[in-house]
Amino acid sequence: MSVYDVAVVGLGAMGSAALFHLARRGKRVIGIEQFTPGHDRGSSHGESRAIRLGYSEHPSYVPLVRSAFENWRELERLTGETVLTTTGILEAGAPESRMLQGSLDACILHGLDYELLDAAEIMRRFPAFRMPAGHSAIWQPEGGFLKPELANALHLKLAREASAEILAGSRVEAIESSPDAVKLALPGRAIEAASVVVSVGAWITDLVPELKPQLFIKRQVLCWYEPKQPELFGLGKLPVFAIDDGEDIVYGFPDFAGTGFKCASHYGSGVIAHADAARQDAGPADEARTRAFLERYLPQAAGPLKGMKTCMYTMTPDEDFVIDLAPSDPRIVVASPCSGHGFKFASVVGEVLADLATGGTTSHDIGRFRIGRFSDAGGID
Repeated sequence: MSVYDVAVVGLGAMGSAALFHLARRGKRVIGIEQFTPGHDRGSSHGESRAIRLGYSEHPSYVPLVRSAFENWRELERLTGETVLTTTGILEAGAPESRMLQGSLDACILHGLDYELLDAAEIMRRFPAFRMPAGHSAIWQPEGGFLKPELANALHLKLAREASAEILAGSRVEAIESSPDAVKLALPGRAIEAASVVVSVGAWITDLVPELKPQLFIKRQVLCWYEPKQPELFGLGKLPVFAIDDGEDIVYGFPDFAGTGFKCASHYGSGVIAHADAARQDAGPADEARTRAFLERYLPQAAGPLKGMKTCMYTMTPDEDFVIDLAPSDPRIVVASPCSGHGFKFASVVGEVLADLATGGTTSHDIGRFRIGRFSDAGGID
């Protein structure tokens, strides 16, 4: 029987960051991943993820994302790698759109740097866009994108260098509480730890079944295009953006790696019954949906398709995160901080999870993310 201070189950965005923070604190820690780290079966692949301060989901996220910015920059200092690229972020749509109003509220409340742009000014600054009259945008100069695969790999590298153990290709089958430790059952092996972080993404309901009524998995398809005018879509020419037209929200990124212009629908395309059923199955219908949006708003982007990838959003009913101690055992830390907008927070969520696993509390405000809110609403008993 192997005994650890903390075991981290799942080494995607949140788990790899948690492993790093725990290892640098000198804890005896093991990270367990059912696949190979860097795999494309979850929610941490696809070349880029947006990061922004003016947070349309709710203004209370802003202090947390500020801390995330600081931690991403620290990761860069520790490794000499570029994880976060500032491009600015443009959130555009009809003035009454929920996305624009939410971002504006967050910017005003927290005194963030922003500009309101009308359709003509959007197209003057960024000629790739074709905005209908009456549309407007919030421009946040501090926004940009993260490199998810690189970020996860760097967190794991630093964790290893701080003596963390990593067990890949092994799936935790059950978590059992005993008076002296939390036990993890794996094929042919058992592990004990004083506490456990469960950060397995869309598989979380297998290990924390009380969350099952509250979570569902959305299928997401990412598309890369070869623009008709590539000079409009490189770094310095195109920012990270999201456009809310009332029926869909499509977001995109400049071509920073020579792989093409990337875009996707935030609303996704269908529900996946179980994470094991997810496949790299993107097809013509997925591409047609994205292309139709581009032909309306970024017509010079709608060139030949270069590639597609499928990933997953693990959604809560209110689209907020779940970060809390398990009601059944406070030594088990539950982390499902996703709902399609979680990656940018990984650097600080890792710190939060390390706090909870070692002390049961954190200085970061995570009250919005407690599991008990579901029972308050008549969900978990």
